[in-house]
Amino acid sequence: MANLMKPVFAAVSVIVFSAGIAAAQQGSDQAKIKKVLTTYETALNASDTGAIMKLYADDGVFMPQHSPSQVGADAVREAYEHVFEAITLDIEFEIVEILQVAPDWAFARTNSSGLVKINTTGDGASEGNQELFVFRKRDDGEWKIARYIFSTTSPRPR
Repeated sequence: MANLMKPVFAAVSVIVFSAGIAAAQQGSDQAKIKKVLTTYETALNASDTGAIMKLYADDGVFMPQHSPSQVGADAVREAYEHVFEAITLDIEFEIVEILQVAPDWAFARTNSSGLVKINTTGDGASEGNQELFVFRKRDDGEWKIARYIFSTTSPRPR
């Protein structure tokens, strides 16, 4: 009986060790995704299209509310340039969840709130959105925004 237990114990040890490594990697990946989200928040508040583009996958898709999807780096860049011509943001993200669904795919759900200034008039208003980010991990281990969509949670003015 003791001879049979050694291989079983060894197999269980390998499984537990492997699960521990996988959990540690997932925690590392979540930290990397969180860093992308905080960098994105900073770039939005700075109206920094260049910094935002470094966070997107080359084939990324930006899906702003009330607008068609912007597909690929050139279209995404142009969309953010138009956004920053029109408005200036002062917002904060609340990360609600980050869920890795495969070794190289994850999503994050966030809420944002703060202020928006209309650049042409200088008028300001409160801003609130819910966002969904889909991330893809590149071969070099970097997580990039593959898809991003948001919708307002602020009531429309009457």
